[in-house]
Amino acid sequence: MKQISLTTILGFISGFGLFMLAIVTNTDNYLMFLSFSSFIMVIGGTLASAMVSFSGSYVIRAFKELFSVIVPQNINTTSLYHDVALLIQWSKVLQRGDIRDLEKLIDEAKIEDSFMKYATNILVSGYSSDELRPMLTDAIETRYERNMVITYIIKTMGNYAPAFGMIGTLVGLIIMLDNLGANPDSIGSGMALALMTTLYGVLFSQLILKPGAEKTREKQQILRYRDFMVMEGLVMLNDRKSAIAVQDRLNSFLDPKSHFDIISENDNK
Repeated sequence: MKQISLTTILGFISGFGLFMLAIVTNTDNYLMFLSFSSFIMVIGGTLASAMVSFSGSYVIRAFKELFSVIVPQNINTTSLYHDVALLIQWSKVLQRGDIRDLEKLIDEAKIEDSFMKYATNILVSGYSSDELRPMLTDAIETRYERNMVITYIIKTMGNYAPAFGMIGTLVGLIIMLDNLGANPDSIGSGMALALMTTLYGVLFSQLILKPGAEKTREKQQILRYRDFMVMEGLVMLNDRKSAIAVQDRLNSFLDPKSHFDIISENDNK
């Protein structure tokens, strides 16, 4: 079962909570802030524009990614430390010159990450380090660019939402002015309803879409950082560098408080 990012949930609750607090402290008519037609115009218009602007499959992926922002990043200090430990373990095997034992360890690791699977497959294929590094670099950058398309789509939808809020406001104003002669007393309520779509558009953009885009961008940057660390380790393995050399190189990617220490690890066993 996936965990939930408490800080993200807290951020959403705080944002909507402040909005609700402003309402309840200033009026007793809470229902006037609910408008199904305004909601549909903002959400539907934003989705329609996204479908026109981008491939439908990417838009669907963008919405899935938007919902996944409540799931914490699975790459953290602990996971990076474990990656370093795994690479150092593999380096010890290769120091003995036994590629078959390394292949066995890779199979036992049951790797799920697509980059790690690709990287380990070509590691045991016999490429030189000069061939290995550009292939892994291309794999990292192309994955990053593909994933950043999703971030760009979410951010673009964040720009669309306020615009459709304004369109809804203009529609409401036109309807209000058309009915002005029949019932002048309805100007106030009509204006409030007309402005509702602008409110929804700004909220949807500033509290959901744009923060969601930034969260997905952060996730992809962390993933890219981790992939480059793994690449450096695999290239050193391919050069049959010692475990100490691999440790010292990969520790440069880690927080100083989380540096791997082969001697300490051996003492703990």
